[in-house]
Amino acid sequence: MSFAPMLETDVSVWSGESDVVVVGFGGAGACAAIAAADAGASVMVMEAASASGGSTALSSAEIYLGGGTKIQKAVGYEDSVEDVFGYLMDSNGPQADAEKIRSYAEGGPEHLDWLMSLGVPFKPSELKERAMMALTDDCLLYTGSENAWPYNERYKPAPRGHNLEVQGDNGGPLLTKILLQQVEQREVAIHYETRALRLIVNEHGPEQRVVGLAVRQNMEERYFRATIGVVLCAGGFIMNEAMVREYCPQFLDNKTQIGNPNDTGAGIQMGLSVGARAINMHEGFLSLPFYPPATLTFGIFVNGQGQRFINEDAYHGRIGSFLVNQSYPVYLILNVADYGNYETESWLQAPVVATGETLEELVSELKLPPGQLERTLERYNSDIAAGSDTLFHKDASWLKTIEAPFVALDCTPGAGAFFPCFTLGGLETTVEGAVCSVNGGVIPGLYAAGRTACGVPRRGDGYASGSSVGDATFSGRRAGRSLAAEGSL
Repeated sequence: MSFAPMLETDVSVWSGESDVVVVGFGGAGACAAIAAADAGASVMVMEAASASGGSTALSSAEIYLGGGTKIQKAVGYEDSVEDVFGYLMDSNGPQADAEKIRSYAEGGPEHLDWLMSLGVPFKPSELKERAMMALTDDCLLYTGSENAWPYNERYKPAPRGHNLEVQGDNGGPLLTKILLQQVEQREVAIHYETRALRLIVNEHGPEQRVVGLAVRQNMEERYFRATIGVVLCAGGFIMNEAMVREYCPQFLDNKTQIGNPNDTGAGIQMGLSVGARAINMHEGFLSLPFYPPATLTFGIFVNGQGQRFINEDAYHGRIGSFLVNQSYPVYLILNVADYGNYETESWLQAPVVATGETLEELVSELKLPPGQLERTLERYNSDIAAGSDTLFHKDASWLKTIEAPFVALDCTPGAGAFFPCFTLGGLETTVEGAVCSVNGGVIPGLYAAGRTACGVPRRGDGYASGSSVGDATFSGRRAGRSLAAEGSL
């Protein structure tokens, strides 16, 4: 499919017109539409699916915000903007965008207030157990590696995952339902089952400006004018095998691509067609969801050399990213007692590959170099006896001697374990959401947000749950408001 732009002069009939046209109706698109409408712009939303929600509706909708939100303060946490900024800069490594992260860290408390003003419910409570998401209606949860080494030695940790006040894994549907209601209240024109095909520009060349959008609607190609501009909020590209193979092939074999069927990179490709710059396309989130039960954290991960490679109290996405760079096989070794409720609680699906009433019996069933696992366990148990994990600095609350009877889970990709993944690359944008050009400057009339843009989260090994929904709602809101403001200049 060609995403080449078409010229305004080639449009014979316009099917509609608004100040702002939003492509995609997930969390980013909904917030862009709300913010643009509140800024006085007329808005249209184009959505390929038959309903709103996008990938946001499929998520648990944890929203990663800090810096002293209303909920953090109510629960008793004093989270500073500088700790949020430092952690996000550090965890996103050399790819981090300081301006975007600064804006996100400083704007976190107000953004949560804005969401609450729309009717998004948050309970002033904390889920203290280690979990991937809150299945209760509690709000605050550690959803990254803030309280794990090395970050907990550099920045004061605080829980920043804000879960909606809803029982079970139902945050995504509730959030997108509320956002839909808010969009409808603003009388935004919503076009479902309308697939964006390409951008419309006034001319080719240095004076090019995006002035509209070509779509397929009711089996016809139709054209909609955007008098101020277009906001691309069409998701990432994890469902486009050709793009994944080109940019991040590590997410193909034995991984589970998660997202909605329209995460095909169409928004990114439309941006590229008018000279946009795409960045960070090789990066993505890759998880090994080994908790719950939290007791599995007492175990140790070992690679094909029988050696540990990470502190097991780190966030599951960080562990997944480290794991796929190890020599295989990779095992999680633990006490049978800590295996606990694994078979009924865990999403991991990693099979039991060995058990043993003695270490010798366990080792005999594993494919590891002779003596290596024995030495690893001896060092680990010796460290625990001395009171600290000298190699990887696992927090003392998760230190426990590993002793018989043993069990080993096979976490090698392809052995059965669940490795969900999605992309983190996209169009480069300014902090306001304007799409950057390969020639410098920005592309007039074009903004992007959510996973179509490259936002705050940049690395899988530094990812925190909720940073995509947080970034999508934050960047979508800012892009809609900023683009609408251009109409008053």
